[in-house]
Amino acid sequence: MSEQRMVTTVRDCPARLVPVGDPVTIPAHQFITITQSLGGNYTVVYQGNMLRVDGTDADALGLEKYELVFEQPVDEFINEDQVWQALETVYDPEIPVNLRSLGLIYKVEIDQQYKKVAINMTLTAPACGMGPVLVGDVKYRVGMVPNVKEAEVELVFDPPWHRDMMSEEAQLETGMFF
Repeated sequence: MSEQRMVTTVRDCPARLVPVGDPVTIPAHQFITITQSLGGNYTVVYQGNMLRVDGTDADALGLEKYELVFEQPVDEFINEDQVWQALETVYDPEIPVNLRSLGLIYKVEIDQQYKKVAINMTLTAPACGMGPVLVGDVKYRVGMVPNVKEAEVELVFDPPWHRDMMSEEAQLETGMFF
C-alpha cells in the first residue's frame, strides 16, 4: 500500500512502538492513519507515534484479519515445522520477503519441557533501526504456535549477514540474484 488512509479502530488494538518495539494499545474508536501495509502487517500513526500492528489484529482496524492457522497437534509437544511456518509469516518491514527466506534466522531451539522456543536471528544491517520491532514480530507469531508458552529471540551479528544467505527465490524476488 503506497497511499495513506485514515481509519477508526473498531476495538482495542495491540501494537508495537516503532522503532523500539514497546507494546502499546490503541483504544477502540480512535482515528489512525495507515501509512504502510507490508508482509501482512501495518505501520500506522496514532497521536504522533509510529506503530506496527500485526495482521492478525487487522480486524481492529476494520480490515481483513490475517489468519495464522496450524494443525492441532496430537500431543503436548511443540512442532518445529509449525515454528518455521510461523517464522515464514514474518516479513522485513522494508523488503517484501520473509525472514526465513532472507536468511535472517540462524537457530531455532525448542525446549519441550518448558514449552519454550529460543531463536537466534540477525538483521540485514547491524544498525537497522527496526530490529526491536522485528524481534517483537517474531515473538508474537511464534507465540501463536500450539503449545508454545514462551518465545525468546536473541539478535546476533556473528556471522554477519550477506545476500548469499538468502534463498534463491528471495534473491530473484529482490533482484539480487547474479
